[in-house]
Amino acid sequence: MTETTDFSTQISRQLNISYQAVNNVIKLFSEGATIPFIARYRKEMTGSLDETQIAAIQKAYELIDALDKRRKFILESIAEQGKLDDKLKAKIEQVADIESLEDLYLPYKPKRRTRAAIAREKGLEPLAAVIMQQEIADLESLLPEYINPEKEVNSSEDALAGASDIMAEWMAENPDSRERVRKMFHKQAVISATVAKDKTEEAKTYSQYFDWNEPLSAAPSHRLLALLRAEQEGLLKVKVAIDQDDALSRLKPLFITKNSSTATYCEAALTDAYKRLIAPSIENEIRTFYKEKADEKAIEVFTENLRQLLLTPPLGGKKVLAIDPGFRSGCKVVILDQQGKLLHNETIFPHPPQREAKQAIQKIKSLVNAHQVEVIAIGNGTAGRETEDMIRSIRFDRDLMAVMVNESGASIYSASKIARDEFPDYDITVRGAVSIGRRLMDPLAELVKIDPKSIGVGQYQHDVNQKALQESLKLTVESCVNGVGVELNTASEQLLSYVSGLGPQLASSIIRYRNENGAFTGRKQLLKVPRLGQKAFEQSAGFLRIRKAKNPLDSSGVHPESYYIVEKIAKSIKHPIEALIGNKQLLQNIDPKAFIDDNVGIETITDILAELEKPGRDPRASFEAFTFDKDIRNISDLKVDMTLTGIVTNITAFGAFVDVGVKQDGLVHISEMADRFISDPNEAVKLNQKVKVKVLAVDVDRKRITLSMKAAL
Repeated sequence: MTETTDFSTQISRQLNISYQAVNNVIKLFSEGATIPFIARYRKEMTGSLDETQIAAIQKAYELIDALDKRRKFILESIAEQGKLDDKLKAKIEQVADIESLEDLYLPYKPKRRTRAAIAREKGLEPLAAVIMQQEIADLESLLPEYINPEKEVNSSEDALAGASDIMAEWMAENPDSRERVRKMFHKQAVISATVAKDKTEEAKTYSQYFDWNEPLSAAPSHRLLALLRAEQEGLLKVKVAIDQDDALSRLKPLFITKNSSTATYCEAALTDAYKRLIAPSIENEIRTFYKEKADEKAIEVFTENLRQLLLTPPLGGKKVLAIDPGFRSGCKVVILDQQGKLLHNETIFPHPPQREAKQAIQKIKSLVNAHQVEVIAIGNGTAGRETEDMIRSIRFDRDLMAVMVNESGASIYSASKIARDEFPDYDITVRGAVSIGRRLMDPLAELVKIDPKSIGVGQYQHDVNQKALQESLKLTVESCVNGVGVELNTASEQLLSYVSGLGPQLASSIIRYRNENGAFTGRKQLLKVPRLGQKAFEQSAGFLRIRKAKNPLDSSGVHPESYYIVEKIAKSIKHPIEALIGNKQLLQNIDPKAFIDDNVGIETITDILAELEKPGRDPRASFEAFTFDKDIRNISDLKVDMTLTGIVTNITAFGAFVDVGVKQDGLVHISEMADRFISDPNEAVKLNQKVKVKVLAVDVDRKRITLSMKAAL
């Protein structure tokens, strides 16, 4: 049995996925395949597993592989010490979790100079062994043998103290004792918090936790992360503990085996072992375990929010006038063509202190007419509502859509190297306005240029494991980009870098090739891009679109490796390929089973037919404009029991934040959501969803708004 096959068996049982599918996924990963590629173009090999299942296989494989590598290291380490016997080797080879593996290694693990190590240097280990056996009747007569002033053992008390240190370490390194305490911590641990000394005023944000305790296993992820953040900031004292007397009573049967005079010394050593060694070690381990679980939950929330944000319905290719609002510094106005290219920019000053509203309105009308603007995008930051009011007051000679755009992260982009490289001759305000306009046209294409952590849809994103967060966010962006597909001739370098099989270097090469040789006319032309080989072409080609390509399939999601299937289908019904595309009636009469061969099965052929029916289909929903209540501008305008329409801006484990147009989002606690929003995944609240809410409370001074979706029904 090969190592990979053995891993496949474990993962198959763990995830309840067929062995063959797991083994094939692992094989595809070893060949350089990506999750989006495997999910989309290797369905026969995986049994049509989705991206989530494939990612779970990848994660499980990495964990088992890491455990296996650690196991091999430990076996080698103990063997080098000359202490690896067959019994210990068998135990190490059989354990299936990292905690048990580390427990077995602990007695052999190189460590700093402990109290027990010092006692051993004094020759007290034999005495510790005698006491642990609990068989000697007259311990006092034995003690003088171990008194040695040269080794700083000046009395019987010194000898007993050193022996107790050795016994405590033995007890603390015993795998059974550690496992018993570990199980107790998982079942019984209580997390408690008190305010740090002299930090009452500084820690008032965490005042609800000044005298807090609850079962650790029941603590929700957001509360655990809040407590640990406050502890990190030195504002709270946080402790995780179990009942010490209960723990000692459960440990005694392991070590107190006889009723002898030496048992008293063993009990004292056990108490010391628990308080000084076992409890602190297991507490740290349990803290890490629950912190990781809280991280996973926070990352899950963040990535789902990011997915929903990236898949926000796009406006599409229209001429846009975008405005980055402001008061004193004015409103930056830019004109973008249908591809998002900057055509014009200038600044207007309709608001205080300049109050040049008439001039601003005239300028807007002039720009709209001169550039045949179809849509106006307005950033929702400072002066956003005031600018929206001005735009809606203008009488244009035709219908124009005005849309408020969430500009979170736009300032991050405008100050970035990406923005400077893209617009070297324009200042930060112009770049910000361009970002607002492009975000309306194609949110996905624009948001990939911003660090996801800066978009403002996370929960404790700076407190979680940053490596795990970055990996999860990267996978989410890749999933969204490849799910939508990328127009090869207009995509930015950042967008291309997320395409399956490419990455930053090949994306840069594609941009250079495109700049030097003009637009791509076919997918095969990608193979002329320097350093883009057959594997990268295989992984990326199906996700890249070329509008108006010579081969119509190059603008679809059909992979080049399957073009021959389409040719066979077209030939069988005596129609050109062009006639198949978008022809639902024609395609519905085709029997997919007739085209199964050694390379493709029914899954791929069914996918091909669906793609031909709607080539290059965008999975995102259709764009819908949204407007706030025109009478609600500031938090002071809100009144209890008022019902409003808002838009969901962030989702957390404890509720959702909703923008009702007053520059301060309100919180809908999970308890104020209708049951269907919580129990039915299909009904769950989504980012950018338009919702009705009722105002429950308004705290103007603290800028806190409490809302209810349940009461608004």
